[in-house]
Amino acid sequence: MSILVIFKLLGSLSLLMFGMKSMSDALQKMVGSQLRHVLGAKTTNRFTGVLSGMFVTAAVQSSTATTVMTVSFVSAGLLTLMQAISVIMGAHIGTTVTAWIMSLAFSFNTSNFVYPAFFLGIILIYMKSKRIIGDFLFGAAFLFLGLGTLKETGFNLVRVPETAEAISAFFANFNEPNFWNSFFFLIMGTVLTLCVQSSAAIMAITMILCSTGILHIDQGIMLVLGENIGTTITANIVASTANTSARRAAFAHLAINVLGVTWALILLRPFINLVCGLVGFDRAIDISHPMYADNFQKASIVLAAFHSMFNITNTLLLIWFVPQIERFVCWAINPKKQEEEEDFRLHFITSGIMKTPELSVLEAQKEIHSFAERIKLMFNMVCELLVEKDENNFKKLYERIEKYEKISDNMEIEIAHYLNNVSDAHLSDETKAKIRAMLREISEIESIGDACFNMARTILRKVSNKKDHFTEAQYAHLHQMMQLTENALEEMNVLMGGRKESYDKNRIFNIENEINNYRNQLKSQNISDVNNHVYTYAVGTIYMDLVNECERLGDYVVNVVEARMGIRLKEA
Repeated sequence: MSILVIFKLLGSLSLLMFGMKSMSDALQKMVGSQLRHVLGAKTTNRFTGVLSGMFVTAAVQSSTATTVMTVSFVSAGLLTLMQAISVIMGAHIGTTVTAWIMSLAFSFNTSNFVYPAFFLGIILIYMKSKRIIGDFLFGAAFLFLGLGTLKETGFNLVRVPETAEAISAFFANFNEPNFWNSFFFLIMGTVLTLCVQSSAAIMAITMILCSTGILHIDQGIMLVLGENIGTTITANIVASTANTSARRAAFAHLAINVLGVTWALILLRPFINLVCGLVGFDRAIDISHPMYADNFQKASIVLAAFHSMFNITNTLLLIWFVPQIERFVCWAINPKKQEEEEDFRLHFITSGIMKTPELSVLEAQKEIHSFAERIKLMFNMVCELLVEKDENNFKKLYERIEKYEKISDNMEIEIAHYLNNVSDAHLSDETKAKIRAMLREISEIESIGDACFNMARTILRKVSNKKDHFTEAQYAHLHQMMQLTENALEEMNVLMGGRKESYDKNRIFNIENEINNYRNQLKSQNISDVNNHVYTYAVGTIYMDLVNECERLGDYVVNVVEARMGIRLKEA
């Protein structure tokens, strides 16, 4: 085998993988938000969950994309683990469409489609409004060009007697129909898929080997079963650094396919006979038979049919045991309880898997919501600090607030870094606007954290000076001001965790007006009380510092809401 042929094989595989990714990216840009709505709103039970997962995966041509969206929804609490398991089952069925597309490409000459698609695609790319459709056509053209080149190179390779004999001799060592030979190809399919991180690429190679007769159809089917396991291990590696919900969803993904492969191995012979019978493929025909060529043209169809029947049957069997699968993965992944909010760790943004900007933006939105909730906890600690009388408890609480301030600084930097990386990709104008808004959101949320820490330091200054004491009236006023501020933070979190279309912007605007009016009232009252010697000027200064910091915090909240809504509240 020459170096040129090796590079031609590798290059055609690269075209295939790039085409699949480009198609998936373009489809998600076109219908990504609608598909997320389908996953979030159309999974009321396990059966609708399967249909949702199947529809979304078939639409975006990527079970990985569906799985990532599903895990993100589980982490955010928008889907239960039980619903996620049913969606993943549906994704396994939806991903079989890819195998049929490749089978089609092996059965027909796709060159008549490829070059017109390239021509039309480049025209649409230069038409700004149709660029995404052009990207899709380019991806589809690269996919079929890669498949066509892979098919041509593979068939040319086996026409060389020395090469064909060497490859056939290797696989002939495993022709004996026994458990260990089947297990060898199962492991090979798993390992190859894990290394390449593309079950579609390994499926294409399997189709070529089986279509040329070098690989027996039974061995090809075992490779397909191994690919089903290999594609789930990647998700588990990625989820290993994520939170518990994400790890459980990824492990359920693996458990479903391992259970499926187990029963498929038990019923392997009758199952293969059934599929071959439906397709009309005779496993007994060898190279000396006159019908050999016509028979092996159906090999790719047999593999696609087996892939579909395996996943459909597996789903029909396991859908009745979703609660048991949920209990099993919760038992298998049961981490020790710890105060996660005390540790700096991003919950939704993970690395190690290529995601589209559409999915990346979704993850960033969930992370920003988590950021906002953490800042709300920080403010609650400031409220506790104000009334804490025990010196040791006061010190511990202040140290926690100080730690949270450092966490907020780190979260702003990490989320901003992630968004900047996302912005380097080819983005639609809508996605660019979302990223700009999110960068402003995290900056303003971090400012809220700074305001909380400033309040904590002001309280520490009061406590350090034993002579400075607030009156009962001052405490009552501060509690009321902090309650208004807390209301503003709660409204902000409602918006960050929901849909902005259903949010009433007047609610936060009214709270902000209340905060401003109350601040002005307290300012006038403070001047009067100091003049009347109700308390000292120093106490009045600390008191007004806290009041003014609450008012500034309210302004930051309004800025976050404005960025999220894409409007100016004070002009609305």
